[in-house]
Amino acid sequence: MYDTIKRWRNGLQDDRQLSAELEALIRREDEAALEDCFYRGLTFGTGGMRGELGPGPNRMNRYTVRKAALGLARYLKATEEKAKVAIAFDSRKNSDLFATEAARTLAREEVEVDLFSSLRPTPMLSFAVRELEASAGIMITASHNPAEYNGLKVYGSDGAQLTPAPAEQLIEYVEAIEDELTIPIADEEEMEEGGLIHTLSPEMDNRYDRALGFIFRQPEMGKENGKGIQVVFSPLHGTALEPLKRAFEANGYTNVHIVPEQAEPDPGFSTVTKPNPEEAEAFALAKDLGRKRQADLLIATDPDADRLGVAVPDERHEGGYRLLTGNETGFLLLDYLLAQDAEGLPVNGKVLKTIVTSESGRALADHYGVTCEDTLTGFKYIAEKMKRFEDGLEDGTFLFGYEESYGYLLAPFVRDKDAIQTAAAVTEMALSEKRKGRTLTEKLTSLYERFGYFREEIESITLKGKKGEEQIEALLASLREQPPISFGKEQVVSVIEDYERGDALSVESGKRTSLHLPVSNVLKYKCEDESWVCVRPSGTEPKMKCYFGVKKSASSEAHQALAELREAVMAEIHLRLSNFN
Repeated sequence: MYDTIKRWRNGLQDDRQLSAELEALIRREDEAALEDCFYRGLTFGTGGMRGELGPGPNRMNRYTVRKAALGLARYLKATEEKAKVAIAFDSRKNSDLFATEAARTLAREEVEVDLFSSLRPTPMLSFAVRELEASAGIMITASHNPAEYNGLKVYGSDGAQLTPAPAEQLIEYVEAIEDELTIPIADEEEMEEGGLIHTLSPEMDNRYDRALGFIFRQPEMGKENGKGIQVVFSPLHGTALEPLKRAFEANGYTNVHIVPEQAEPDPGFSTVTKPNPEEAEAFALAKDLGRKRQADLLIATDPDADRLGVAVPDERHEGGYRLLTGNETGFLLLDYLLAQDAEGLPVNGKVLKTIVTSESGRALADHYGVTCEDTLTGFKYIAEKMKRFEDGLEDGTFLFGYEESYGYLLAPFVRDKDAIQTAAAVTEMALSEKRKGRTLTEKLTSLYERFGYFREEIESITLKGKKGEEQIEALLASLREQPPISFGKEQVVSVIEDYERGDALSVESGKRTSLHLPVSNVLKYKCEDESWVCVRPSGTEPKMKCYFGVKKSASSEAHQALAELREAVMAEIHLRLSNFN
């Protein structure tokens, strides 16, 4: 580690800012911070990389971005004679700098670059990759992480994040680069004059806007009555404001009120602890404005606009609005879409969800006569299924894809979750219900009464640094080698799905059956009473994630069963973790 620190001190002599940050760490003799910055290189995983800003190989900075971009260039040049990469960036600190650094690194390797001139949402990068027929895409973002983070996501030619097989090939090229501090980059002006770096024109925005218009199932209703619904929207200091404003205005939704304090891009995210629409705290200002406007709907997007949070009027909750869970929004939206399209649903229609997403989607799919299929966690696996349908490798027509973590996709012109699409559809759905004299809360209750009360929850345990990684690995190994046979008194485990082994074990019979999904370090326990538990390490944060789901015939029973399941599982987890300390 100390040799690496010395190398960086010497290599940063011309980089005043990062050099000053590194010297400050050394002066403070902060051994823990230095170790975290330098004990390894920033992990370049299947979706790219994400980390805190700062000096060192385990931090997001211009040098680790150059390393990722050079690895991508070499990966593309190994398979293509002439490669092209689209690049976009969000509102985070240094996002524009990192986008330029990536572009100049690629251009130096004679890879053509199409670069957005200003911030754009992640779904628009995915869209641009497909429209440009690019070889790959780069999105500079850390999604919903706190302000001290940034990241780089890599997309394939289909506009989707890379799945494990191509990602592993790319990772080999990235990891083969030994010294990120000496990577040469091109002169930006020369590359523009030479035709290797192009600035994307507003026409790309226009194309996305036109595609977005087909999301609406009842376009005439919006144009004639869209002003009848009051909506409050917050982009949480991110990228969604302009494209969503255009979508609303073009389709008749004229009573959309923007939260003024959160309208402008702000890399510090000054009004929230984390710019995460999954958390109620992010809706505090939206609720204030909602009460003033008597809003029917509150919506918020994360900084790169791939996730959408929805809050609905409910006087039983603080602030007069209740934040829907990702599963609840998916439940409502899926029912709306399938009902609107009911007469023309294809016999091979497929709803795609992840293994940690509510089983309520499967109940709806069964009701409408279509199929619900599970994928591993991560929207890239949903996109992979979509491509297999498109290429004729599997029989299926994509209808809707979603995950519990507030990510949804309605139409395949994008191949990642798209909060712009979703916000448009949710607003139309809310107007449709209002015209029937019903709120989204009442609609959700009617679905639960009809299909059962599904309740889900997630709890994360943060375990930072090298020690944290070791604890997460040890915990999963322990759960795999000595699996629990029950959680508390009621939830008896009937099936154990081990996605690393690739099989499902029937606890009663001892019989194993294959799981036809990619290998992943994930365990899922299904219980006799239809409850379930899933545990996995986060792919983007130093966390162990635990998911819980239950289904009961009454709301109170579901809440109680979920609380008991969570308590039993977390007691088991913490007991095992205590053995590693």
